[in-house]
Formats: sequence, C-alpha cells, structure tokens
Amino acid sequence: MNTLKIAVLGTGMMGLPMARRLAQAGHEVHVWNRTRAKAEPLAADGASIHDSAADAVRGVDFAVSLLESGAIVGEVLFGLGVADALPKGSLFIDMASIQPREAREHAGKLAALGVRHLDAPVSGGTLGAQAGTLAIMAGGEAADFEHALPVFAALGRATHVGPHGAGQLAKLANQMIVGITIGAVAEALLLAERGGADPAKVREAISGGFADSRILQVHGERMVKHDFAPRGRMTVQLKDMRNAIATAEEVGFDAPITGLLEQLYAEGVKNGLGDLDQAGLFVELQRRNALD
Repeated sequence: MNTLKIAVLGTGMMGLPMARRLAQAGHEVHVWNRTRAKAEPLAADGASIHDSAADAVRGVDFAVSLLESGAIVGEVLFGLGVADALPKGSLFIDMASIQPREAREHAGKLAALGVRHLDAPVSGGTLGAQAGTLAIMAGGEAADFEHALPVFAALGRATHVGPHGAGQLAKLANQMIVGITIGAVAEALLLAERGGADPAKVREAISGGFADSRILQVHGERMVKHDFAPRGRMTVQLKDMRNAIATAEEVGFDAPITGLLEQLYAEGVKNGLGDLDQAGLFVELQRRNALD
C-alpha cells in the first residue's frame, strides 16, 4: 500500500474515529481541530497534531474535512488560509454534511487555485466511523473520485453519484429518510405503549416484516431502552432537515413530509433536547402525549 499524506480537519464525534482509521491504515495523518484537546488522543495513533489548519494541510496529498456546517467549511478554507496552503493538484474531500450549493461554490473557488474537490458526506454514524463501514456519497469529477479511493478504503464503501454537489444531494436524501423514519418509529412505538402493548415486544414483532429497517433496529432499540446518549445529535438532524428544505426550495420541489419533521425536531431542540441522540425525537413525542 502506498503511504498517503492526509490532513483531517475536524476531529469531533465522526472525525476522530475516521482520522484514527486512516492512521492505523498506515497513512501519514496530520490533524487540526479548533479545540486542540479533542485532537490530542490521535497522537497515540501516530498522527501529528497542528495548532493551525493551514499548517496541517501543507504538503499533503489529500485534506479531509469533517466540520460542522458549510459556513464553517468556508471559513476554514478561505478565512483560515487552508485553500492557499493546500498544494496545487491536491484533493480536498469535504465529508461534512452541507448544502449542495455550498459544495459547488467551494469547488469553484478551489479550482481557481488549482486544488481539486469532492463533496463526500457519509452515513453510518459513529459506529460506522469506528468500524470503517460508512456509506460514502461522492460528488465531483470521476477521475478525482478514483484518485480518492485509497482514502475511502479505510473508511467505508464509496459511490460516485454525480458532479459537484451531488454527494450532498445524496446525503440530504439519506437524512430525509433517516429523520422521517425516526419520527415514524417513535410515533408507532408510543402509540403501542399508549394502547397497552409493550413497545419493546412490538419492535421485536415487526422486525423482519415490511416495516423493518436499520432505523427500527438501531434507533428503535435506543427508544425502548431510553438510551439517548448522542451518536448523532438532534441539532445535527435538524440542520440536515433544514438544508434539505432549503435545497428543495432552490430547485422548486415541495417536500411537505420533511417540513413536518423539521418542525418536530425544532420543537424538540427548543424544549432542551438538542444534545440528545437523533432518536431523542421519541422524547419530544412522549412529552406531547404526556407519556413521560
């Protein structure tokens, strides 16, 4: 295997395990996080920790971004000097979930500096990040996607879905399905409880039928166990639903189901549930029905 020089910008809940997998795969990994303490654990895996994002990307083959939002990606790229510090011909892989419009804007600005770009958001949560089983949805040039495959190999299964911004469109589709299905599972289990059935047994009974899904298995289990420790936070799910609605408006598409769920997540966050797992929508629906 060729050793690649890779910068990872953002070592939060997803970035840290992904950077660890890249380092453990034998690559030379340079990491930066705004709060340095969150990146420090990666030193034990052989990663180099940098105080400056621009310093982290100097001389790299690839820079992987796992930042919170499109605005922050833009700030790090064009405000903190990363775009200017990236070597010409290097590949910036944005694995954050941002708006397709933002991904296209970043790609255009980087191209003017001689830097290549892929938007490649992921699905699979922290468990998938730790196990290297993420679903990776990549938008950009086909040749750049092929070039990035050795990076993706340590992280999960990658699919090239179209031009710049298409990766983010795929992620929005993913998050619409996730967010809406979490709502369906939570509402169904709470109805079962209100009617006198055991929600854990209801979940067991419908597993394997047409209503089964990864959401029923993973998030449904969290609901019946009341385990809402954050893997993907309510605030992040709300951000993704809002990005989906904004993108729908841009392209003239009516998304009423996503709109309804956005309102429910927003109510949950307003009621102090923002730091719970996405499955915490169950708690908001529980509150509405006075079942807590």
